[in-house]
Amino acid sequence: MPSNAISTWALAVPAVGEAARPTSIDRRAVGPHDVAIDIKFVGICHTDIHQVNGDWGRGTFPMVPGHEIAGVVSAVGAQVTKFAVGDRVGVGCFVDSCAECEYCLAGEEQFCVKGVVSTYNSRGYDGEPTYGGYSQAIVVTDRFVVRIPDSLPLDAAAPLLCAGITVFSPLKRYDAATKKVAIVGMGGLGHVAIKIAHAMGADVTVLSQTLAKQADGLAYGAGAYYATSDPATFKQLSKQFDVILNTVSVNLDVNNYLRLLRIGGAIVNLGIPAKPDTFSAGLVVGSRRSITGSNVGGIAETQEMLDFCAEHGITADIELIDATQVSEAYERILASQVRYRFVIDVATIPAS
Repeated sequence: MPSNAISTWALAVPAVGEAARPTSIDRRAVGPHDVAIDIKFVGICHTDIHQVNGDWGRGTFPMVPGHEIAGVVSAVGAQVTKFAVGDRVGVGCFVDSCAECEYCLAGEEQFCVKGVVSTYNSRGYDGEPTYGGYSQAIVVTDRFVVRIPDSLPLDAAAPLLCAGITVFSPLKRYDAATKKVAIVGMGGLGHVAIKIAHAMGADVTVLSQTLAKQADGLAYGAGAYYATSDPATFKQLSKQFDVILNTVSVNLDVNNYLRLLRIGGAIVNLGIPAKPDTFSAGLVVGSRRSITGSNVGGIAETQEMLDFCAEHGITADIELIDATQVSEAYERILASQVRYRFVIDVATIPAS
């Protein structure tokens, strides 16, 4: 690394399935189009656990997870005009793309033909590994930095950089304001989805395994809340919804959920189960229903989401933890024991 590289402390995972430990890493020197950020908080996404455990294939180790990054600008390159030192900013799921293909030009960098560069467990176009937000500093090309409005607390805004845009994008695309929307799951994605869908004007129903979180769901803006463990739910709600936003990463009985859709309705999958789903083609063809999915949004849409959340006072409900609690947090996420998103105070990463 050049002598003007930025050295910072991070939580790095040395190998598959191991616990993160404090490690010194180097960030690149600030180039003409770069923004250096002092990271204040980073959300824990379920994706972090999948990547650390190698659930989706081989990873690049040592791995520094984290793509829900909130912090403050500490330096900018000579040609950066959109940001200044002291600005409150965020970084989401990716940090580079070709900027030339049809998808990048359309503001959908996540579909870059050359291959989007993920914030961590990826390699930049220079071949160097990317390290994520479980760290105290990061250097990012300016076009992949978004502004966090002053009204949003940095810690509670951090999860919006993944969870927020992941649900905002399909709700916007399916015009939730005019729809009856069902949210499957009341976790990190689901609770934000309820808030955003309600603020958009949707008629929102929550479909959760039990009624344990019903009070929260109704408080966030849902008009109704049902337990999917009760077979009567599927009979009662037959052909009720225009859109079902599936936020969970487990295999569902897809046929049961297809029957909840009106003519032309859609199930939009946001999670990726370990095994393939199966369904009856007749339930799709006979009622012009569809089963589809949604990725995160592009940079412009992410900024739009943050501005929308600021306008409507929407943040994630979080539990703030220090660097020593990450392994415990992973276990609690897997056991569905968090309401509703863990966020790491990266200042607590020890310099040792």
